[in-house]
Amino acid sequence: MNAILTPITSNKAASPIGHYSPGIVHGTTLYTSGQIGLDPVTLQLKQDTLEAEVNQALDNLTEVIHAAKSSLLHVIKTTLYLTDLSQFDIVNTCYQQRFNEHLPARSCIEVSRLPRDARFEIEAIVALTDQP
Repeated sequence: MNAILTPITSNKAASPIGHYSPGIVHGTTLYTSGQIGLDPVTLQLKQDTLEAEVNQALDNLTEVIHAAKSSLLHVIKTTLYLTDLSQFDIVNTCYQQRFNEHLPARSCIEVSRLPRDARFEIEAIVALTDQP
């Protein structure tokens, strides 16, 4: 079986910092790479506050999803990575504000370190639609 994989990029999200695509489409599903709070213009981590970092990571994720012609409403599952699980409430508040009433499946994992010393990273599995 030869699966067709289509890379997804967005000039509105931060560029990859390694050898990977921000997203890959297989069939009717988008799999995103982890997104951290890198500003897409400066490629610097938003470190003013954890909220700023989380919101930038969510912005980057949203732009990758939009580039694949889908939306946060079609997110099936997310995986959150935090370097300090005691900050979960801050992350959860930002996440809830973005996803509103939509409740995708979610895992949350504490890790010792993330790229660029980010404190938060998010990846998603998304159903593709014709509506952004």
